[in-house]
Amino acid sequence: MTTAEQLQQLAAACPGAGWKQVGDGSHVITIPDVELPEGWNAKKTTVRFLAPVGYPVSKPDCFWADPTLRLNSGAIPANTGQNHLPDGSSPQLWFSWHVQRWSPNFDTLLTYFRTIKNRFREVR
Repeated sequence: MTTAEQLQQLAAACPGAGWKQVGDGSHVITIPDVELPEGWNAKKTTVRFLAPVGYPVSKPDCFWADPTLRLNSGAIPANTGQNHLPDGSSPQLWFSWHVQRWSPNFDTLLTYFRTIKNRFREVR
């Protein structure tokens, strides 16, 4: 499946999903209104991640959420910090979260988004 087809698949599964190419040829993927499980200080957040140059052989790594996202306790989530996206937008809450297994033959932007959703289920 081509990257363009994967972007269409993601948009079909996640209404409002969009993407823009940045100067180095990578793409910033944006998915608004991602529902969060209990344990977070918000019911929804906007998720952003990078499809790097060389994708899908080069796997996505890390992601960003709204800068005000916290745990219900007010604590900052584990392995996060404020960080800029490569597109120059304002700092967002950056999650240092890495996929353990990635196959460019089977995994897609949608499977990476599912990895992000799994991280949100780990309220910590």
